[in-house]
Amino acid sequence: MTTGERLPVKRTAKLFIGGKFPRSESGRSYEVLAHGGRSLGYAAQASRKDLRDAVVAARAAQPGWAGMTAYNRGQILYRVAEMMEGRREQFRAELAEAGASDPSRGVDAAIDRWVWYAGWCDKVHQALGTANPVAGPYFNFTIPEPTGVVGLVAPQDQSLLGLVSRLAPAIVSGNTVVAIASERAPIPAVSLSEVLATSDVPGGVVNVLTGRVEELVPWLAGHMDVNAIDVTGVPQDLVEHVEQLAAENVKRVHRAPDADPFSPAAQSPYEIAALMELKTVWHPMGA
Repeated sequence: MTTGERLPVKRTAKLFIGGKFPRSESGRSYEVLAHGGRSLGYAAQASRKDLRDAVVAARAAQPGWAGMTAYNRGQILYRVAEMMEGRREQFRAELAEAGASDPSRGVDAAIDRWVWYAGWCDKVHQALGTANPVAGPYFNFTIPEPTGVVGLVAPQDQSLLGLVSRLAPAIVSGNTVVAIASERAPIPAVSLSEVLATSDVPGGVVNVLTGRVEELVPWLAGHMDVNAIDVTGVPQDLVEHVEQLAAENVKRVHRAPDADPFSPAAQSPYEIAALMELKTVWHPMGA
C-alpha cells in the first residue's frame, strides 16, 4: 500500500433486538455484496435463539407501547421520519449499492410513507371503531385493538421502502414487531434500526433480524407467542408451509395486495386494520 492510500472500514452489521445491537449468538455472519459484486461488508446471520430473544423483547415492550396515547405514538413515529430525512444521503448510497434503479426516489418514498402512517396513529381507532345500532336498552361499541406481537418478512427488492411499507402500519396501532430484513440487501434495514435506536421508539417495539429467510421464517411462523405474521416478503414456495405453521396457534396471516410500491395504492389504512382485532362491548343504558 502506497503512502496516502487507505483501506475502507467495512461494515459489520449487527442484529437489533430490544433496543440493542447484539451479534448473533451463533457467531455466524454472511457477506453482503453490492449490485456489481463488490463486497460491502458482513451482516449477522441470525439463529433460532436470536429470533426467540427478539420475540421475548417484543412481548415485553408491547403493553407499554400500546398503552401510550395514540397522539404520543404519532409524535414518536414522526421523529423517526425526521431522523430518516437527516440520513437521506446515507440511505440513498446504500440503495444505489443494492442496485436500486432510482435510489433517491426510493428514499423519498420511504420517508413520505413513514410520515403518512405516523399521521394515522390518532385517527385509525375512530375510523375503524363504531357505535352499532341495536334494538334494546344498551349501547354496542366496536373497538379496534392491536393484535400483539407481529412477525413480518420484508420484500427482497425495495429493501428500504418495502420494509417501511410493512413495518409502519404494523406498529401504528400498538403492535410490536419482529422483522426479517431483505436477505440480499440488509444494510438499509440495519441503518433504519440505527435510526429507531436513536429516536424515541422504546426498545423492543421493533426488532430487526438479518440472515437466511428460509431458515428464519419457519421458526417465526411456528412461534407460539407471535400473534400475527405478514408474509408479503415470504418466497412463494414457502407460503403454504408458513400458513400451516401459523395455524398451530391461530395466527393472523396477512399478505399485502400486489401493487407498484411507489403508487398510492401501496399505502392504506386497511394495512393497519389487517393487524388489529375488533372487540365488541355491550353496555346497558340508564342512569
